[in-house]
Amino acid sequence: MANIVVLGAGIGGMPAAYELKEKLGNAHQITVINAVDYFQFVPSNPWIAVGWRERDDITFPIRPYLEKKDIAFIAQRVDKIDAEQNIVHLSNGEQVAYDYLVITTGPRLAFEEVAGSGPEAHTNSICSVDHAVTAYGEYQKFLADPGPAIIGAMPGASCFGPAYEFAFIFNRDLRKRKLRKKVPMTYVTSEPYVGHMGLGGVGDSKGMLESEFRNNDIKWITNAKVTKVEAGIMYVTELDAQGGLVKEHELPFKYSMMLPAFKGVDAVASVEGLCNPRGFVLIDEYQRSKKYHNIFAAGVCVAIPPVEVTPVPTGAPKTGYMIESMVTAIVHNIAADLAGEVADAKGSWNAICLADMGDTGAAFVALPQLPPRNVNWFKKGKWVHLAKIAFEKYFIYKMKKGSSEPIYEKYMLKMLGIEKLDNDK
Repeated sequence: MANIVVLGAGIGGMPAAYELKEKLGNAHQITVINAVDYFQFVPSNPWIAVGWRERDDITFPIRPYLEKKDIAFIAQRVDKIDAEQNIVHLSNGEQVAYDYLVITTGPRLAFEEVAGSGPEAHTNSICSVDHAVTAYGEYQKFLADPGPAIIGAMPGASCFGPAYEFAFIFNRDLRKRKLRKKVPMTYVTSEPYVGHMGLGGVGDSKGMLESEFRNNDIKWITNAKVTKVEAGIMYVTELDAQGGLVKEHELPFKYSMMLPAFKGVDAVASVEGLCNPRGFVLIDEYQRSKKYHNIFAAGVCVAIPPVEVTPVPTGAPKTGYMIESMVTAIVHNIAADLAGEVADAKGSWNAICLADMGDTGAAFVALPQLPPRNVNWFKKGKWVHLAKIAFEKYFIYKMKKGSSEPIYEKYMLKMLGIEKLDNDK
């Protein structure tokens, strides 16, 4: 009997555990290790930060749902991975041996790369439910004494969608409270233009999002390199397309939410030969480590090159649909390896996303994610806002049910009227 250990229990790790159990049955042991004992649906964090959701709406305890499926669960931080001996060392001193390791840890948030940034300093974050709850507490203080607000993404950021979402949700909530007139808003981003999103744009994302910013009185600064943040002041160097200096900004604010750059979590990044210099796992086309053939990885922790060189560094995002595809490929390949067969499944790195904009929303499909593309599609409408609300409830329901079906493919593609995303069509 092999022990397959899954590190991380987010939107990659939980489905990975369920799919592995469905595929392998009781012939092999599945063990999930997560730093905390609860699942959190991260895409809903922008709603938490303005009070549209509460913590309990998007979290649930992991153990009872995994144990119903006879999947072992350990709620401990991983301190070290001994890839030569196939052992995971936990923060409580426990050691867990594995035959296969599936890394779905997500990122480490690199707030240290911009002095004064992060929830422990002067900017808020929505990258975790804890951060979103803290951001909501700061928002409550802000509402009592409103003023300028800055929302956006730091140099090296790769997940821009939540920043756009939060800008529009924040704007909408202030309008509902009749406070928007007291809050000058600026969107500050490392992207070379509005709507780039780390993807080189999708369809007319540039024109549509610029129009939405104008219609909602949101100013923007692109090619923006935030250099430091002090209490109430953000220092931003604005560059041109060639990387030359345009202007040095000192932007006042009373509230700010800035997404940080990501790095690999320490235990993963420290494994010799496993990761690139930023700690992201180097994988082959079958989601397998290039050095350790019994280690697989999916999601934000995977190394994907930027779609293009930009004046201020930007990374490529990993969307839920892409993560789901990676997970399914890993499950197939581990099962094949256990059966003595060739592991030949590949993740289809396509991007499909629903972004909430307060009372409307935007959906995009990039096929494949890296241009040039066969499909380059971007649409806006209230139906996207409603679809994202429904998807949140559907995903959490399916995780509690222990579903092994591809949730993004089953729900999102049907909603968009697409039967299947295929790079060859």
